[in-house]
Amino acid sequence: MIEKRRDNRGRLLHNGEVQLPDGRYRFKYTDAWGQVRAVYSLRLDHNDLAPQGKKRGLSLREMEKQIEADLFDHIASHGGNLTVLDLVERYVETRVNVRPTTKTGYKTIINILKKDPFGSKRIDQVRISDAKLWLIKLQQKDHRGYSSIHCIRGVLRPAFQLAVDDDLIRKNPFSFQVVDVLVNNSVRRKALSREEERNFLKFVKEDPHFNRYYEGIYILLKTGMRISEFCGLTISDINFEEHSINIDHQLLKHGSHGYYIQQTKTNAGTRVIPMTPDVEACFRKIIDNRRPPRKEPIIEGKTGFLYFDKNGSVMYSLHWEKYFQHIREKYNSIYKVQMPLITPHVCRHTYCSNMAKSGMNPKHLQYLMGHSEIGVTLNTYTHVVYEDVKAEIRRIGIG
Repeated sequence: MIEKRRDNRGRLLHNGEVQLPDGRYRFKYTDAWGQVRAVYSLRLDHNDLAPQGKKRGLSLREMEKQIEADLFDHIASHGGNLTVLDLVERYVETRVNVRPTTKTGYKTIINILKKDPFGSKRIDQVRISDAKLWLIKLQQKDHRGYSSIHCIRGVLRPAFQLAVDDDLIRKNPFSFQVVDVLVNNSVRRKALSREEERNFLKFVKEDPHFNRYYEGIYILLKTGMRISEFCGLTISDINFEEHSINIDHQLLKHGSHGYYIQQTKTNAGTRVIPMTPDVEACFRKIIDNRRPPRKEPIIEGKTGFLYFDKNGSVMYSLHWEKYFQHIREKYNSIYKVQMPLITPHVCRHTYCSNMAKSGMNPKHLQYLMGHSEIGVTLNTYTHVVYEDVKAEIRRIGIG
Protein backbone atom coordinates (compact mmCIF):
# COMPACT_ATOMS: atom_id res chain seq x y z
CA MET A 1 0.00 0.00 0.00
CA ILE A 2 1.38 3.39 -1.05
CA GLU A 3 1.79 5.73 1.90
CA LYS A 4 0.02 9.03 1.34
CA ARG A 5 2.16 12.15 1.49
CA ARG A 6 1.55 14.69 4.25
CA ASP A 7 2.92 18.11 5.21
CA ASN A 8 4.66 18.84 8.50
CA ARG A 9 1.26 19.47 10.08
CA GLY A 10 -0.01 16.04 9.06
CA ARG A 11 -2.32 17.22 6.30
CA LEU A 12 -2.74 15.09 3.19
CA LEU A 13 -1.11 16.52 0.07
CA HIS A 14 -2.86 16.28 -3.30
CA ASN A 15 -1.28 15.10 -6.53
CA GLY A 16 1.35 17.56 -7.66
CA GLU A 17 1.69 19.12 -4.19
CA VAL A 18 4.84 18.88 -2.13
CA GLN A 19 6.28 20.65 0.91
CA LEU A 20 9.90 21.68 0.48
CA PRO A 21 12.54 21.50 3.24
CA ASP A 22 12.30 25.28 3.77
CA GLY A 23 8.58 24.95 4.56
CA ARG A 24 7.25 26.32 1.27
CA TYR A 25 4.63 24.48 -0.75
CA ARG A 26 5.00 23.70 -4.44
CA PHE A 27 2.50 22.57 -7.05
CA LYS A 28 3.66 21.18 -10.40
CA TYR A 29 1.40 20.97 -13.42
CA THR A 30 1.45 20.86 -17.21
CA ASP A 31 -0.02 23.91 -18.94
CA ALA A 32 -2.23 23.95 -22.06
CA TRP A 33 0.85 24.08 -24.27
CA GLY A 34 2.53 21.04 -22.72
CA GLN A 35 5.03 22.99 -20.62
CA VAL A 36 5.73 21.78 -17.07
CA ARG A 37 5.34 24.66 -14.63
CA ALA A 38 5.34 25.18 -10.88
CA VAL A 39 3.88 27.64 -8.41
CA TYR A 40 4.97 28.23 -4.82
CA SER A 41 3.34 29.53 -1.64
CA LEU A 42 4.11 29.82 2.04
CA ARG A 43 0.58 28.62 2.83
CA LEU A 44 -1.22 25.44 1.80
CA ASP A 45 -4.81 26.48 2.54
CA HIS A 46 -6.53 29.87 2.58
CA ASN A 47 -7.09 29.53 6.35
CA ASP A 48 -3.35 29.21 7.07
CA LEU A 49 -1.62 32.16 8.65
CA ALA A 50 1.36 33.70 6.89
CA PRO A 51 4.71 33.21 8.64
CA GLN A 52 5.66 36.13 10.88
CA GLY A 53 7.13 39.00 8.90
CA LYS A 54 6.00 37.53 5.54
CA LYS A 55 3.46 39.01 3.15
CA ARG A 56 0.17 37.13 2.92
CA GLY A 57 -0.16 35.99 -0.69
CA LEU A 58 -2.43 33.41 -2.27
CA SER A 59 -2.30 29.95 -0.72
CA LEU A 60 -1.15 27.06 -2.86
CA ARG A 61 -4.65 25.63 -3.24
CA GLU A 62 -6.08 29.02 -4.19
CA MET A 63 -3.47 29.10 -6.94
CA GLU A 64 -4.44 25.56 -7.96
CA LYS A 65 -8.08 26.61 -8.40
CA GLN A 66 -7.03 29.46 -10.69
CA ILE A 67 -4.79 27.13 -12.67
CA GLU A 68 -7.58 24.57 -12.99
CA ALA A 69 -9.97 27.23 -14.29
CA ASP A 70 -7.34 28.55 -16.73
CA LEU A 71 -6.62 25.05 -18.05
CA PHE A 72 -10.33 24.43 -18.56
CA ASP A 73 -10.71 27.70 -20.52
CA HIS A 74 -7.35 27.25 -22.28
CA ILE A 75 -6.01 30.44 -20.68
CA ALA A 76 -2.22 30.60 -20.58
CA SER A 77 -0.87 30.48 -17.06
CA HIS A 78 0.96 33.55 -15.80
CA GLY A 79 -0.15 35.47 -18.87
CA GLY A 80 2.34 33.55 -20.97
CA ASN A 81 5.01 35.18 -18.76
CA LEU A 82 4.63 38.36 -20.81
CA THR A 83 5.32 41.70 -19.17
CA VAL A 84 3.36 44.84 -20.02
CA LEU A 85 6.31 46.00 -22.14
CA ASP A 86 6.46 42.62 -23.95
CA LEU A 87 2.74 42.83 -24.68
CA VAL A 88 2.87 46.38 -26.05
CA GLU A 89 5.84 45.50 -28.27
CA ARG A 90 3.91 42.47 -29.57
CA TYR A 91 0.86 44.64 -30.23
CA VAL A 92 2.93 47.26 -32.08
CA GLU A 93 4.36 44.49 -34.31
CA THR A 94 0.81 43.76 -35.48
CA ARG A 95 0.26 47.40 -36.48
CA VAL A 96 2.05 47.37 -39.82
CA ASN A 97 -0.02 49.80 -41.90
CA VAL A 98 0.08 52.93 -39.72
CA ARG A 99 1.13 56.50 -40.32
CA PRO A 100 4.69 57.68 -39.51
CA THR A 101 3.39 59.90 -36.70
CA THR A 102 1.61 56.89 -35.17
CA LYS A 103 4.84 54.87 -35.30
CA THR A 104 6.62 57.68 -33.46
CA GLY A 105 3.89 57.64 -30.81
CA TYR A 106 4.36 53.88 -30.35
CA LYS A 107 8.11 54.35 -29.83
CA THR A 108 7.46 57.04 -27.22
CA ILE A 109 5.11 54.79 -25.24
CA ILE A 110 7.53 51.85 -25.42
CA ASN A 111 10.32 54.08 -24.07
CA ILE A 112 8.07 55.16 -21.19
CA LEU A 113 7.36 51.51 -20.29
CA LYS A 114 11.06 50.63 -20.47
CA LYS A 115 11.80 53.17 -17.72
CA ASP A 116 8.66 52.65 -15.62
CA PRO A 117 8.33 49.69 -13.17
CA PHE A 118 4.83 49.15 -14.54
CA GLY A 119 6.38 47.99 -17.81
CA SER A 120 8.03 45.00 -16.10
CA LYS A 121 4.81 43.91 -14.38
CA ARG A 122 3.44 40.57 -15.58
CA ILE A 123 0.23 41.08 -17.54
CA ASP A 124 -1.82 38.56 -15.56
CA GLN A 125 -1.00 40.49 -12.38
CA VAL A 126 -2.38 43.79 -13.66
CA ARG A 127 -5.76 44.50 -12.10
CA ILE A 128 -8.13 47.32 -13.05
CA SER A 129 -7.10 49.20 -9.91
CA ASP A 130 -3.42 48.80 -10.88
CA ALA A 131 -4.13 50.27 -14.31
CA LYS A 132 -6.06 53.19 -12.83
CA LEU A 133 -3.42 53.92 -10.18
CA TRP A 134 -0.69 53.87 -12.84
CA LEU A 135 -2.49 56.47 -14.96
CA ILE A 136 -3.04 58.60 -11.85
CA LYS A 137 0.66 58.30 -11.07
CA LEU A 138 1.54 59.43 -14.62
CA GLN A 139 -0.55 62.56 -14.11
CA GLN A 140 0.14 63.44 -10.48
CA LYS A 141 3.78 62.34 -10.01
CA ASP A 142 5.21 62.29 -13.52
CA HIS A 143 3.22 65.43 -14.49
CA ARG A 144 2.17 64.11 -17.87
CA GLY A 145 -0.69 65.92 -19.59
CA TYR A 146 -4.19 64.52 -19.85
CA SER A 147 -4.05 64.21 -23.63
CA SER A 148 -0.66 62.46 -23.44
CA ILE A 149 -2.01 59.92 -20.94
CA HIS A 150 -5.10 59.47 -23.07
CA CYS A 151 -2.81 58.46 -25.96
CA ILE A 152 -0.86 56.05 -23.74
CA ARG A 153 -4.06 54.38 -22.61
CA GLY A 154 -5.14 54.33 -26.26
CA VAL A 155 -2.30 51.86 -26.90
CA LEU A 156 -2.49 49.87 -23.65
CA ARG A 157 -6.20 49.14 -24.05
CA PRO A 158 -6.00 47.38 -27.46
CA ALA A 159 -2.73 45.71 -26.42
CA PHE A 160 -4.42 44.09 -23.42
CA GLN A 161 -7.42 43.23 -25.59
CA LEU A 162 -4.99 41.36 -27.83
CA ALA A 163 -3.90 39.39 -24.75
CA VAL A 164 -7.55 38.60 -23.97
CA ASP A 165 -8.14 37.45 -27.55
CA ASP A 166 -4.98 35.29 -27.39
CA ASP A 167 -6.25 33.62 -24.17
CA LEU A 168 -3.36 35.01 -22.16
CA ILE A 169 -5.60 36.80 -19.64
CA ARG A 170 -9.32 36.79 -18.84
CA LYS A 171 -10.16 40.50 -18.58
CA ASN A 172 -8.86 43.74 -20.02
CA PRO A 173 -7.74 45.94 -17.08
CA PHE A 174 -7.77 49.06 -19.29
CA SER A 175 -11.42 48.82 -20.32
CA PHE A 176 -12.46 51.85 -18.21
CA GLN A 177 -12.98 55.44 -19.39
CA VAL A 178 -10.04 57.78 -18.71
CA VAL A 179 -12.38 60.68 -17.93
CA ASP A 180 -13.69 58.69 -14.93
CA VAL A 181 -10.18 58.42 -13.45
CA LEU A 182 -8.13 61.50 -14.33
CA VAL A 183 -8.63 65.22 -14.03
CA ASN A 184 -8.89 66.73 -17.49
CA ASN A 185 -6.36 69.53 -17.08
CA SER A 186 -5.97 70.13 -20.82
CA VAL A 187 -5.81 73.76 -21.81
CA ARG A 188 -8.99 74.45 -23.71
CA ARG A 189 -8.43 76.20 -27.01
CA LYS A 190 -9.91 79.66 -27.03
CA ALA A 191 -11.31 81.12 -30.22
CA LEU A 192 -10.40 84.69 -31.13
CA SER A 193 -13.07 87.30 -30.60
CA ARG A 194 -14.27 89.22 -33.65
CA GLU A 195 -12.24 92.23 -32.52
CA GLU A 196 -9.09 90.18 -31.95
CA GLU A 197 -9.47 88.59 -35.37
CA ARG A 198 -9.85 92.00 -37.05
CA ASN A 199 -6.88 93.47 -35.18
CA PHE A 200 -4.67 90.51 -35.99
CA LEU A 201 -5.50 90.56 -39.71
CA LYS A 202 -5.05 94.33 -39.88
CA PHE A 203 -1.65 94.08 -38.22
CA VAL A 204 -0.47 91.34 -40.60
CA LYS A 205 -1.71 93.20 -43.66
CA GLU A 206 0.05 96.42 -42.72
CA ASP A 207 3.31 94.90 -41.47
CA PRO A 208 6.08 95.33 -44.09
CA HIS A 209 7.62 91.94 -43.29
CA PHE A 210 4.69 89.68 -42.44
CA ASN A 211 2.20 90.99 -45.01
CA ARG A 212 3.42 88.32 -47.45
CA TYR A 213 1.53 85.78 -45.28
CA TYR A 214 -1.69 87.79 -45.03
CA GLU A 215 -3.65 85.89 -47.70
CA GLY A 216 -2.75 82.50 -46.23
CA ILE A 217 -3.72 83.55 -42.71
CA TYR A 218 -6.95 85.08 -43.99
CA ILE A 219 -7.86 81.83 -45.74
CA LEU A 220 -7.18 79.80 -42.59
CA LEU A 221 -9.45 82.09 -40.57
CA LYS A 222 -12.23 82.09 -43.18
CA THR A 223 -12.30 78.41 -44.22
CA GLY A 224 -11.39 76.45 -41.08
CA MET A 225 -9.03 74.17 -42.98
CA ARG A 226 -6.48 72.13 -41.07
CA ILE A 227 -3.01 73.58 -41.60
CA SER A 228 -1.80 70.29 -43.15
CA GLU A 229 -4.72 70.44 -45.61
CA PHE A 230 -3.90 74.04 -46.53
CA CYS A 231 -0.20 73.27 -47.02
CA GLY A 232 -1.11 70.33 -49.25
CA LEU A 233 -3.24 72.41 -51.61
CA THR A 234 -2.01 72.70 -55.19
CA ILE A 235 -3.19 75.03 -57.96
CA SER A 236 -5.30 72.20 -59.38
CA ASP A 237 -7.23 71.96 -56.09
CA ILE A 238 -8.54 75.52 -56.48
CA ASN A 239 -11.53 75.54 -58.81
CA PHE A 240 -12.23 79.15 -59.78
CA GLU A 241 -15.01 78.15 -62.16
CA GLU A 242 -16.98 76.31 -59.48
CA HIS A 243 -15.71 78.64 -56.72
CA SER A 244 -14.67 75.67 -54.60
CA ILE A 245 -11.68 74.08 -52.90
CA ASN A 246 -11.01 70.37 -53.23
CA ILE A 247 -9.57 68.81 -50.06
CA ASP A 248 -8.59 65.16 -50.43
CA HIS A 249 -5.07 64.99 -48.94
CA GLN A 250 -2.68 66.70 -46.56
CA LEU A 251 1.03 67.53 -46.68
CA LEU A 252 3.18 66.40 -43.76
CA LYS A 253 6.87 66.26 -42.92
CA HIS A 254 8.33 63.90 -40.37
CA GLY A 255 11.97 63.45 -39.37
CA SER A 256 14.06 61.36 -41.70
CA HIS A 257 10.90 60.45 -43.64
CA GLY A 258 10.83 63.96 -45.10
CA TYR A 259 7.81 65.35 -46.94
CA TYR A 260 4.95 63.00 -47.71
CA ILE A 261 1.34 63.13 -48.85
CA GLN A 262 -1.29 61.49 -46.70
CA GLN A 263 -5.03 61.08 -46.96
CA THR A 264 -7.12 63.45 -44.86
CA LYS A 265 -7.25 62.91 -41.11
CA THR A 266 -10.64 61.22 -41.35
CA ASN A 267 -12.83 60.00 -44.21
CA ALA A 268 -15.05 63.00 -43.51
CA GLY A 269 -12.00 65.19 -44.07
CA THR A 270 -12.20 64.52 -47.79
CA ARG A 271 -14.59 67.23 -48.94
CA VAL A 272 -15.19 70.12 -51.32
CA ILE A 273 -15.79 73.46 -49.64
CA PRO A 274 -17.15 76.63 -51.25
CA MET A 275 -15.05 79.76 -51.72
CA THR A 276 -16.45 83.14 -50.79
CA PRO A 277 -15.35 86.02 -53.09
CA ASP A 278 -12.85 87.33 -50.52
CA VAL A 279 -11.24 83.90 -50.07
CA GLU A 280 -11.15 83.46 -53.84
CA ALA A 281 -9.38 86.82 -54.21
CA CYS A 282 -6.75 85.67 -51.71
CA PHE A 283 -6.11 82.48 -53.64
CA ARG A 284 -5.74 84.44 -56.89
CA LYS A 285 -3.18 86.72 -55.29
CA ILE A 286 -1.24 83.77 -53.81
CA ILE A 287 -1.09 82.09 -57.22
CA ASP A 288 -0.05 85.34 -58.95
CA ASN A 289 2.73 85.93 -56.40
CA ARG A 290 3.99 82.36 -56.00
CA ARG A 291 7.67 81.98 -56.81
CA PRO A 292 8.52 78.30 -57.13
CA PRO A 293 12.17 77.23 -57.53
CA ARG A 294 13.49 76.56 -61.02
CA LYS A 295 12.84 72.85 -60.51
CA GLU A 296 9.39 72.80 -58.99
CA PRO A 297 9.07 70.21 -56.19
CA ILE A 298 7.06 67.06 -56.83
CA ILE A 299 5.88 65.22 -53.72
CA GLU A 300 4.38 61.78 -54.35
CA GLY A 301 3.12 62.87 -57.76
CA LYS A 302 1.72 66.23 -56.64
CA THR A 303 3.11 69.57 -57.78
CA GLY A 304 1.95 73.18 -57.94
CA PHE A 305 2.06 73.88 -54.19
CA LEU A 306 1.20 77.43 -53.13
CA TYR A 307 3.98 78.51 -50.76
CA PHE A 308 7.76 77.99 -50.68
CA ASP A 309 10.37 78.99 -48.14
CA LYS A 310 13.57 80.90 -48.93
CA ASN A 311 15.33 77.65 -49.84
CA GLY A 312 12.66 76.69 -52.36
CA SER A 313 11.16 73.96 -50.17
CA VAL A 314 7.40 73.62 -49.88
CA MET A 315 6.13 75.31 -46.73
CA TYR A 316 4.50 72.95 -44.24
CA SER A 317 2.80 73.30 -40.84
CA LEU A 318 5.93 74.11 -38.81
CA HIS A 319 6.69 77.10 -41.03
CA TRP A 320 3.25 78.57 -40.36
CA GLU A 321 3.35 77.86 -36.64
CA LYS A 322 6.60 79.82 -36.42
CA TYR A 323 5.20 82.71 -38.47
CA PHE A 324 2.17 82.93 -36.19
CA GLN A 325 4.45 82.92 -33.16
CA HIS A 326 6.67 85.71 -34.50
CA ILE A 327 3.70 87.83 -35.60
CA ARG A 328 2.06 87.57 -32.17
CA GLU A 329 5.35 88.38 -30.40
CA LYS A 330 5.83 91.49 -32.55
CA TYR A 331 2.21 92.56 -32.03
CA ASN A 332 2.46 92.19 -28.26
CA SER A 333 5.75 94.13 -28.18
CA ILE A 334 3.94 97.10 -29.74
CA TYR A 335 0.45 97.13 -28.24
CA LYS A 336 -0.56 97.30 -24.61
CA VAL A 337 -3.61 95.12 -25.13
CA GLN A 338 -2.02 91.75 -25.74
CA MET A 339 -3.00 89.30 -28.45
CA PRO A 340 -3.86 85.86 -26.99
CA LEU A 341 -2.26 82.67 -28.22
CA ILE A 342 -2.99 82.24 -31.91
CA THR A 343 -1.92 79.28 -34.01
CA PRO A 344 -3.15 77.72 -37.25
CA HIS A 345 -5.42 75.49 -35.19
CA VAL A 346 -6.79 78.48 -33.27
CA CYS A 347 -7.76 79.87 -36.69
CA ARG A 348 -9.68 76.66 -37.38
CA HIS A 349 -11.33 76.81 -33.97
CA THR A 350 -12.19 80.48 -34.47
CA TYR A 351 -13.86 79.75 -37.81
CA CYS A 352 -15.89 76.92 -36.31
CA SER A 353 -16.96 79.09 -33.36
CA ASN A 354 -17.94 81.98 -35.62
CA MET A 355 -20.06 79.71 -37.81
CA ALA A 356 -21.70 78.18 -34.74
CA LYS A 357 -22.51 81.61 -33.32
CA SER A 358 -23.96 82.71 -36.65
CA GLY A 359 -26.53 79.91 -36.39
CA MET A 360 -25.20 77.55 -39.08
CA ASN A 361 -26.80 74.11 -39.11
CA PRO A 362 -24.50 71.80 -37.08
CA LYS A 363 -24.51 69.11 -39.78
CA HIS A 364 -23.47 71.64 -42.41
CA LEU A 365 -20.71 72.89 -40.13
CA GLN A 366 -19.60 69.31 -39.46
CA TYR A 367 -19.15 68.86 -43.21
CA LEU A 368 -17.18 72.09 -43.65
CA MET A 369 -14.87 71.20 -40.75
CA GLY A 370 -14.35 67.63 -41.92
CA HIS A 371 -15.33 66.25 -38.51
CA SER A 372 -16.03 62.52 -38.46
CA GLU A 373 -18.44 62.83 -35.52
CA ILE A 374 -21.08 65.47 -34.87
CA GLY A 375 -20.05 65.51 -31.20
CA VAL A 376 -16.77 67.20 -32.09
CA THR A 377 -18.67 69.95 -33.89
CA LEU A 378 -21.30 70.28 -31.19
CA ASN A 379 -18.59 70.85 -28.57
CA THR A 380 -17.91 74.16 -30.32
CA TYR A 381 -21.45 75.26 -29.51
CA THR A 382 -20.52 75.16 -25.82
CA HIS A 383 -17.74 77.72 -26.35
CA VAL A 384 -19.99 80.70 -25.94
CA VAL A 385 -19.97 83.47 -23.37
CA TYR A 386 -22.68 85.43 -21.59
CA GLU A 387 -22.88 88.08 -24.31
CA ASP A 388 -23.49 85.41 -26.97
CA VAL A 389 -26.37 83.93 -24.98
CA LYS A 390 -27.77 87.38 -24.24
CA ALA A 391 -27.77 88.31 -27.94
CA GLU A 392 -29.47 85.03 -28.86
CA ILE A 393 -32.21 85.58 -26.26
CA ARG A 394 -32.84 89.04 -27.73
CA ARG A 395 -32.89 87.66 -31.28
CA ILE A 396 -35.61 85.10 -30.59
CA GLY A 397 -37.57 87.54 -28.42
CA ILE A 398 -37.65 85.77 -25.04
CA GLY A 399 -37.97 88.02 -22.00
